[in-house]
Amino acid sequence: MATFGELSVPRDWEAFYSTGGTIGKDPVFVVRHYAHLLPPGPFLDLAGGTGRNALFVAQSGREVLLLERSRAAVAAARAAAGGLPLTARVWDLEKGLPEGLAGFAGVLMSYYVQRSLLSHFPALLVNGGLALVEGFGRAEAKRRGRAGSPHYWEEGELLLPPLGMRLLAGGEGAWGGRWRQWAVWQKAP
Repeated sequence: MATFGELSVPRDWEAFYSTGGTIGKDPVFVVRHYAHLLPPGPFLDLAGGTGRNALFVAQSGREVLLLERSRAAVAAARAAAGGLPLTARVWDLEKGLPEGLAGFAGVLMSYYVQRSLLSHFPALLVNGGLALVEGFGRAEAKRRGRAGSPHYWEEGELLLPPLGMRLLAGGEGAWGGRWRQWAVWQKAP
């Protein structure tokens, strides 16, 4: 595990989750404040870890599909789901998305940066569907001494949605002592 300031970031996510590690229990800002705007339909959580965001959305009765590379994290999400409408599946997003995914009211990508997935969001979403994106920004990378890392959003990057989407809300700044960025994009009806 590498330490950057006061935050420790695992290098091996499978080992991290296998030993009971968790990133947090509360959903991220963009989910807490914007999930209520989702149109009816299922929700897709990309790189969802142990399911903190997926569980929050599933508690409203909405079907949720969580994709996560770590088998231990998927097992933890399944165990936490109980009878909630949450399906957690092991999937390595660095190899792309599973075939045939479509028809989602919402897609979430939080604290995982894979820019190549963004162009797929319009095809994943129903008309009027929302993409919720949140993560650390470049200023946070600099603060941690990782200025060249590709795992951080560039300044203003999330305020420019992919083709076929429009920005509904977004922002960036320091909160909780870390520089973060977030956006809500809507698939153009």
